[in-house]
Amino acid sequence: MIDKIDRKLLSMLQQDCTLSLQALADAVNLTTTPCWKRLKRLEDEGYIRGKVALLDPEKLGLGLTAFVLIKTQQHSSEWYCKFVSVVEAMPEILGFWRLAGEYDYLIRVQVADMKRYDDFYKRLVNGIPGLSDVTSSFAMEQIKYTTALPLTL
Repeated sequence: MIDKIDRKLLSMLQQDCTLSLQALADAVNLTTTPCWKRLKRLEDEGYIRGKVALLDPEKLGLGLTAFVLIKTQQHSSEWYCKFVSVVEAMPEILGFWRLAGEYDYLIRVQVADMKRYDDFYKRLVNGIPGLSDVTSSFAMEQIKYTTALPLTL
């Protein structure tokens, strides 16, 4: 279970995981040792899954974002495991969800351009038999993007 202090620490780390232990401790009115113990517990209990740098896809030449909706008539465990292994092996795929509703899966893809997307698409549909509908939409503008969860303090 986490308390208000834990939530404050998590909220701060979501915004900037490079904050010093001293800065975090000061913000929650703790000394560094109890603050460190809280952070260690939050990591050990899985509240903190990792610490990463958020990169700019445009600056790295990966400016095309696609959202791919997939329908399939295949739902066996064997097919699902094959699908997951193909998707996990494709570095262009940044997000992968199983859905309830009209479509079965949603994939978020980041590539350089339409040619690279077409190459990706061909590998996807050729690598996974049994896809009955693959519909792609392309982002024209990113209006909001955050990795920060809405923690109430």
